[in-house]
Amino acid sequence: MRTQLNRVARFIALSLSAIAFILPALAADVEPLSAIRGKVVTSDGSPAAFVSVQLKEKNRGTTTNEKGEFVFRRLQAGRYTVQVYLIGYKMTAQEVEVKQDEVTAVSIQLEATDAQLKEVVINGEKNKYKMDNVSGSLRLQTPILNVPQNIQVVSAELLADQQVFDIVDGITRNVSGATRVGHWDNQYAQIRMRGSKIPAFRNGMNIEASWGPTKEDAAVIDRIEFVKGPAGFMLAAGEPGGSYNVVTKKPTGQTRQSASLSMGSFSTYRAALDFDGKLSKDAKWLYRLNVALQDNDYYTKYNYSKRFMIAPVLKYLVDDRTSVTLEYTYQTSTYLGNGNYQFSNKGLLDEGIGNDFFYQDPALEPSWLKDHSVYVYLDHQINDKWKAHAQVAYFNFAMEGNSMWAPAKGVSANGDMLRYYSLGDEAGENTFGQVSLSGEEFTGGIRHRILGGVDMGTKKFWGDFRTLANDVRLAGGAIFNVYNPQYGIPFENLPTLDRTRSVRQRAANSNYISSVNYFSFYLQDELAFFNDALRLTLAGRYTKAQVTSRTKAADKNDDVVTPRVGLSYSITKNTSIYGLYDQSFVPVTGLDSSLKPFDPLKGNNLEFGVKREWLSGRVTTTFAAYRIKRVGDKVNMNIKDSRGADVFEQLGETTSKGLELDITGQIVKGLNVTVNGAITDSKITKESPNVVAGKETVGNITPNTAKYLMNSWVNYNVQQGFLKNFGIQAGTQWQAERSVGATKTSNIPNYFRVDGGLNYHTGKMSIGFLVNNLLDNRKLLTAASMAATPTDFYSYIVEARRNFRMTVTYRF
Repeated sequence: MRTQLNRVARFIALSLSAIAFILPALAADVEPLSAIRGKVVTSDGSPAAFVSVQLKEKNRGTTTNEKGEFVFRRLQAGRYTVQVYLIGYKMTAQEVEVKQDEVTAVSIQLEATDAQLKEVVINGEKNKYKMDNVSGSLRLQTPILNVPQNIQVVSAELLADQQVFDIVDGITRNVSGATRVGHWDNQYAQIRMRGSKIPAFRNGMNIEASWGPTKEDAAVIDRIEFVKGPAGFMLAAGEPGGSYNVVTKKPTGQTRQSASLSMGSFSTYRAALDFDGKLSKDAKWLYRLNVALQDNDYYTKYNYSKRFMIAPVLKYLVDDRTSVTLEYTYQTSTYLGNGNYQFSNKGLLDEGIGNDFFYQDPALEPSWLKDHSVYVYLDHQINDKWKAHAQVAYFNFAMEGNSMWAPAKGVSANGDMLRYYSLGDEAGENTFGQVSLSGEEFTGGIRHRILGGVDMGTKKFWGDFRTLANDVRLAGGAIFNVYNPQYGIPFENLPTLDRTRSVRQRAANSNYISSVNYFSFYLQDELAFFNDALRLTLAGRYTKAQVTSRTKAADKNDDVVTPRVGLSYSITKNTSIYGLYDQSFVPVTGLDSSLKPFDPLKGNNLEFGVKREWLSGRVTTTFAAYRIKRVGDKVNMNIKDSRGADVFEQLGETTSKGLELDITGQIVKGLNVTVNGAITDSKITKESPNVVAGKETVGNITPNTAKYLMNSWVNYNVQQGFLKNFGIQAGTQWQAERSVGATKTSNIPNYFRVDGGLNYHTGKMSIGFLVNNLLDNRKLLTAASMAATPTDFYSYIVEARRNFRMTVTYRF
């Protein structure tokens, strides 16, 4: 304990020393000795508002105000290159000579008009898949090429090409080593990477919950950032395997609207609207509104889902330095069954069970969920080098549902399946707050990029999953049979769902009630040497977390310091190599089989990699090798307790080692690709303290791991001739040596899927037609639980048979 306190004291002393160094710089006179002031206009002379402007030599960026104006202050005399970026326009660069103690004025005119913008995007000249920088929600000021970590960004354009409807809809195919475990697809995603389930972030906040978060609709997604490794700079505790950060759409200051209509197999119908523009003539009030409505059946009999999402965003530009943004998102879904499982006593992929098998019944009441979230952002540019950001968020989630499942040994060899009937009610309430300060200073020839901040939050969860009936039968007492399923349970055979008390009251008598409170402080300095060729990152985080459960014996308090050290070196302007050591800490809720509280999950990541841009920067490749050690991984033991609830335990230690390769960008005009592959070797290397003799796990593969994985996606649009504006696209997904449960060898079949389609873009309209599972493989297994005993049953999920989607989009 004393050692831990000494570490905390040293860390706080170091933090205070750094702050003492920063504050005089902030208090100093910020008026420039030399500066560049400029204005960006379109070819018709209109101000180009909120355009990205970069100072190449200093690797500093800013944006223009509503008048198209920008400024770079406190520059030394010399020659600089000002670069201007705007989606749909060619990048414009202009050299500027800055003299000592003078302000140099520059005017930059973009080549394309607003009318040409749409045609440029449509003709495929835009590099749709490659992203050079992370979003502001990650708070990093360094381009991805120079960050000492493997970060992959999935753009909204890539999601649109793949006709993705939500976060669980195949987005992992775009990132090396990422897989998704299918489970409750109506509710949330379970994404795994580098041997562990990774938490969900939204706009830089860790919103991972006990049973959530609700999956984001694609209509609200601007990009998805997959961060490999702990990533303490995200100002939130995270898994050592990494995290994914969903960045929602914000006002851009440009007037753009679009409407999309989709239809497809299994009675799928969808409409989405995106409105982006100004509310006032002076462009101080900006807005963004996204709406989506979807109605679809599933490939399984009788199952269906109806979804609605609305996300209004309002931004007020107080002045050219300060803005306030208010964002609200509401998602609701009504559905019959929350999972599309199959059950068999014989094994996985039982040939006697059809792809459309449904294990529940249309007589059940439909379930529903409602999810509200509110964000408030405050951004202030203190001066040319320093900026402050603050944000608070509130999440409120509610679900009322019911479900059926088989008890232990509940499926016989002839296919008879006993089904018990349970409530599935949940409620969640999360509150978060973050404040960060970032900037750049010089000490001699050393450049410092400093990031510091505070992150705090409270996560509360209530659940009622009581079993109401142990054996629900069909008319006449008939037992449900998986090989000859009959439906239509008499209403009198279904117990009444008593919800006279709220789920928060009902949860008080169960173990499904928890609260997590945390506070953390983070400080990072990226030091650059030799004209920014060598970059050293030094950082650390102090986290205090408190887990509160139903009984005091299950409460847990932790204080942890986690360091971070990274090194990145630019061999050339297009090639960098890096190394990283990072630690993580995650509080864990719940009780093990002995009704003891779980210890926090701790991990460390050692990583090396090479990043390179090819073909004049149009294509980027990232190769990474890593080793991750995780202590306290919480896993499902694939067994039930006396109440029928899942039993979880914590592993002693898991070690994950792997190689990753990502290739993304535009090969030639109109040809955009993303290709990735990974080798993941993840095994249990130390026993759990609760291990039972004969149940040792050392040497077992970490559950839900695919050792080999490779994905590809290619989209080509013809640039000239008779077929101009026509396009073709195709993708593959392959996973091999996959494992679930406790096993020393792979135990579920390999996965291989092919998708393909056609598209046409012209003027303001685009049409896309996509066929998923082109080879009509009806045994694409995405989740499985193995039989605990030879007389027990297997449960698993297979994907839909061949199906299509078609989307028509109109921009106005």
